[in-house]
Amino acid sequence: MTESARHELAQVNIGRPKYPLDSAEFKEFMDGLDPVNAVADAADGFVWRLQDDSGNATAVSVLGDDSLIVNMSVWRDAEALGAFMYQGLHRSFLARRREWFEHLTETVTALWWVEAGVRPTVQDAEERLRHLREHGPSPYAFSLRTPFPPPAQPGPVPA
Repeated sequence: MTESARHELAQVNIGRPKYPLDSAEFKEFMDGLDPVNAVADAADGFVWRLQDDSGNATAVSVLGDDSLIVNMSVWRDAEALGAFMYQGLHRSFLARRREWFEHLTETVTALWWVEAGVRPTVQDAEERLRHLREHGPSPYAFSLRTPFPPPAQPGPVPA
């Protein structure tokens, strides 16, 4: 088994909506969640995404701040994640993010490798995001702009 087959790429991104989730100003974004998630679910290389009872994760609390919403998923590799992010329906929503979300100065996205079959928790995501904010990119937490290869040995990388 290759190293990349023994690992999958986890990602988290957070955002603070400019409007209440049930507001008219945020309706187009909320109406787009199911279609965008359906595209993700069917994408080549998609493995898993965090969901609550609604089928998305808008009710999941992150970083102790109920005004933030979280998106977390697992992909085969960075190429699969990037292809989904920057093409099609997701790309059109990504291009409009400033209409719906506040600009946050802190890092809002983190990537890290998990052993194949492992599903990260929100606590895992918070830890990786905080680590990236405090220490910059490393094998423990990184971005698509500064990727790291899967680890040679399974297991966590020390902080």
